[in-house]
Amino acid sequence: MASAEHVNTPHFMSKYALETVPRYTSYPPATRFHDGVGITDWAAWMGEQPEAPELSVYIHIPFCRSMCWYCGCHTTIPNRHDRIARYLDALDTDIQRRASFAPADGAVRHVHFGGGSPDMLKPAEFRRIMDRLRTRFTFAPDAEIAVELDPRGVTDDLCAAMAECGVNRASLGVQDLSSEVQSLIQRVQPRSVVEVALTRLHAAGITAINMDMMYGLPAQTGERVAATARAIGEMGAERVSVFGYAHLPWFKKHQRAIPETRLPDAAERFDQMLIAAETLSSVGYDAIGFDHFARPDDPLARAARDGTLRRNFQGYTTDPSDLLIGLGASAISECRQGYVQAEPDPVRYAEAVLNGNDMLARGVARTADELATGMRIADLLCRFGLILSPFDRRDALDDMIADGLVKLTGDHLLVTAAGKPYVRNIAARLDPAFQLTAKRHSVAI
Repeated sequence: MASAEHVNTPHFMSKYALETVPRYTSYPPATRFHDGVGITDWAAWMGEQPEAPELSVYIHIPFCRSMCWYCGCHTTIPNRHDRIARYLDALDTDIQRRASFAPADGAVRHVHFGGGSPDMLKPAEFRRIMDRLRTRFTFAPDAEIAVELDPRGVTDDLCAAMAECGVNRASLGVQDLSSEVQSLIQRVQPRSVVEVALTRLHAAGITAINMDMMYGLPAQTGERVAATARAIGEMGAERVSVFGYAHLPWFKKHQRAIPETRLPDAAERFDQMLIAAETLSSVGYDAIGFDHFARPDDPLARAARDGTLRRNFQGYTTDPSDLLIGLGASAISECRQGYVQAEPDPVRYAEAVLNGNDMLARGVARTADELATGMRIADLLCRFGLILSPFDRRDALDDMIADGLVKLTGDHLLVTAAGKPYVRNIAARLDPAFQLTAKRHSVAI
């Protein structure tokens, strides 16, 4: 039986921390996508949507000026800008084609530009994308338009263009502010660079700011993680995402440049995760789920308190949309009927789109049972509690109950404070299709 201290205090448990489990930003997880689903399926699904659905649009910009060695995203380094121009021609066509399938009475409530680095776009190119979106889709008056940015690429002209197009939230990748860590991950950006980017965004009127930080990077220590978290608080970010570095050199070959001897071990990673959480809490952030933080007056924190918090491919969100339309290479689209993902290679994606071929490379249709399972897992990850169904294997939770990670009172499962870092492991035990498979997912912590 777990002690009271263990129930109330997160502590390192290798059998869970080293387990490879999905992040459960989708269900079924992307590891179960296959090439038997494509544009024909998506078009048919669009004809089955409810009246007046709320839409979310994701735009993927798969280009960066240089490769950060920790990166796990679908991105590339263009040697000429005409590669970007050809991609944008394809994106323009993709927007038109996918909009023709979308419900005509739908309204866009959220737009998110991800990458890569959307700051690779010239101001005129950003305006072109937004003009095409507004021409082809109906936007809700209060739509949130968010852009992920590398602080090193934020210019006054780009900020002005984004503000002109209605951008009202920006997310800056900070990761770690130690010069040694930055050198080892090939992303040198002192705090002053981040502050200049903030000044330019604020001057353009874009004041809702998110920041990302990481733990588990080479040469990181608890002290360096805490220093980065404190700096983020001082710079005034409204939301903070804290991600563990996933070292997968067999999947992302550029990660081989990271010296494995400098990586913290599993117990050190766990400590760094706790230090980030404790530091952010000490400087005024509320914990949201297991890897997000927000100021108490931020809509994300309010959603966590009132039970309306949701989860999608961007992690925890207030996005209320019924339908996600992913545009661009590797972008994933979601509706109740299933998921589709575009061809991840930008060149092959552009060729498929411009030649009128199917640009959707894989996906998965989901059953009513899978939809229900996904909703229950999302509920667990957002609220740390769940009413078990008659179909849940309660014996799969026995070790977690004994270890003090969950409490079970009748049918009500409650994740304890000690269990919150391991909530993905708990979700996996409620996933009827999950099997422990090496190298298919990132480690839990």
